[in-house]
Parts: sequence; structure tokens; C-alpha cells
Amino acid sequence: MKYLEDILIAPLISEKSYDRIANSNSYTFFVHTSATKPEIKKAVEEIFDVEVLSVNTMYKKGKKKRFGYVIGQQSTRKVAIVTLQDGQTIEAFGV
Repeated sequence: MKYLEDILIAPLISEKSYDRIANSNSYTFFVHTSATKPEIKKAVEEIFDVEVLSVNTMYKKGKKKRFGYVIGQQSTRKVAIVTLQDGQTIEAFGV
């Protein structure tokens, strides 16, 4: 990837992601599908000025949705779970 800002698309906000923040200091992001773990780690460290312990990635398969009488499918997205060192937080999540 050329720019670090292109790797992280958006934070994933859900009850499960907030439980991860409270229990294991792990933050969840939607990331670019071609981003690698070292690229994600570097992007989070430089953008949010934190120390990353580990990065886990997975694909969230798009659901089939009905739009009137046409059946479509949402796009598949890549999700990264980033674990930070104790005592560090990311303020973008508002926790």
C-alpha cells in the first residue's frame, strides 16, 4: 500500500468489539483487502501513536440482501483485530 491512511478503512463498532476493548484491550477495524499484518500494525502505530502487540485478521463474508424483488449481495470485507499494550487506548472508539 502506498499510504497508511488507505489501509485502515473504519473502526468496527459493535457490542462484541466493545467487549474486546474492555476485556483484552483489542480494537477492531475494517481494513483494505490486500493489507498485510505488518502493514496494519505499522498503520495503527503511526496513526494513533500506540504500541501494538499483535494483529489478527479475518474476512467477514457479505450477506445476501433483498432489494425489492432483486436479490443482491453485500461485499466481503476484511477485519483486523489489533491488540495494544496495557494502559494504551485509541480515542476514536470513544471508550
